[in-house]
Order: sequence, then C-alpha cells, then structure tokens
Amino acid sequence: MARFKVGVQLHPQHTSIDDMREAWREAEALGVDSIWTWDHFFPLYGDADGAHFEGWSLLAAMAVETERAQLGVLVTCNSYRNPELLADIARTVDHLSGGRVILGIGAGWFEKDYQEYGYEFGTAPGRLRALEAALPRIEQRLRKLNPPPIGPLPILIGGSGEKVTLRLVAQHAAAWNTFGPPEHYAAKSRVLEQRCAEVGRDPAEIERTVAFNDAGEVDRVDAYLEVGAQHLILGRGHPFDLAPVRTLLDARDR
Repeated sequence: MARFKVGVQLHPQHTSIDDMREAWREAEALGVDSIWTWDHFFPLYGDADGAHFEGWSLLAAMAVETERAQLGVLVTCNSYRNPELLADIARTVDHLSGGRVILGIGAGWFEKDYQEYGYEFGTAPGRLRALEAALPRIEQRLRKLNPPPIGPLPILIGGSGEKVTLRLVAQHAAAWNTFGPPEHYAAKSRVLEQRCAEVGRDPAEIERTVAFNDAGEVDRVDAYLEVGAQHLILGRGHPFDLAPVRTLLDARDR
C-alpha cells in the first residue's frame, strides 16, 4: 500500500465549542496529518437553524491548541471575504500555528449563507469568475504581507468543474480536493492532468486530496489510492466519533 495522509474535517454544527475543542485535541493526539473545518454560517444537514460556528475563528483556536497537524478550512468560500483580507487572515493563523496552515478555497455554493449574510449569490459561472479574479490577488498579497507566512501556506482549491475549476487548480493550486466515489475521483483526476498539460504544469506538483463523510468509505482506501488520492479526509459531525479515523490511521501506518 502506498504511503498516504489522513485528515479529519470536524463539522462545526450542532455542537459546542467545548466539544469541538475536545475533538481537535483528540484528533491531534491520534496523529492525524490534517484537521479541517468548513466555511458556512448555517448547518448543512439536520436542523437548518441549529447551532453553528464560523470556520476561520475556529481554525485560529485550533492553531494554538495543536502542534503537529496541518490545519485548513475545507474550503473557504471566496465570496465571503475580500481576497486581500483572506490572505491576511490565513497568514495570521499560519503564524499562530507555527506554519501549518493550508489555504483551502472554492467558489461557494450554499445559497442560504449568501442570503442571510447579505452576499450576492449570483450564478455559478459568476462565482467561478470571481474566484479566478481573486486567486492572483491572494497570491500577490501573500507576497506583500509583513511578516510573510511562516510556512509554505499552500493554496488548495476544492471542486471538480472540468472547464474552469480544474484549470484554476492547474494554474494556482498546490493541492486539489474533491469527493468520491473512487470512479468519480479518477475521472476528475484525468481531466486535471489534461488541464495541467494545457498550462505546462507538472501534475505531480499538486497534492491530491479526497473528502468523504461516509465512514463506510474507510474500507475503500486501496481503491482511492489506486486512482491517485494521496490525502484522505474523513468528515465527522457531532458527537465526533473518531473510530473510523483510527481505522484510516492504522491503514496509513501499516
């Protein structure tokens, strides 16, 4: 079995800060390679008006309470923050973490967030155009910030749109995330390789991450590795049962 990384995404909904804190401390103690949250303002499942917390604030807390795992928001919605501000937030949390932050970003999709917080939802093509415009601004601001990030602060782009998103991955990203099942992942990965060829990028430079929320997918590690996934990220909601994460870690360490 090829070497791979294991991550856990802790869903910041229907929970408390104390329970979130206990979960990220447990994940760090287990030895995960990465810990993530998400960038929404309302729950994505269950009670639509249930308890929910903001992602980058949580990441800052994780940064000072963990020491080893990489940290990220899977993924930040480009629409919710000015690109320069996002770069500055990510740089600041990177310092808090000692250089462990991954800047995950995507075009955005959850309409309720937009409506309730006063952002223009627009259209999917419009949100992708906004992401394309934002990425160079983020990169430029990261180069200008004083002090600069401590770590590499790689940009991860989430999504699987073949015409635009995967082209942006080829042009800008150090990592790419999308979802399973393995057959879907394989098809999108092939398209990404085509987009890399079109822009003259070595696809080996892009870390391939895959996210899934079904604990049953843990049994398909080999299938994901066979189609090129290098970093497997399991989503967990409250009450944050990390037993399936332990199973992934056991497979990683064998």
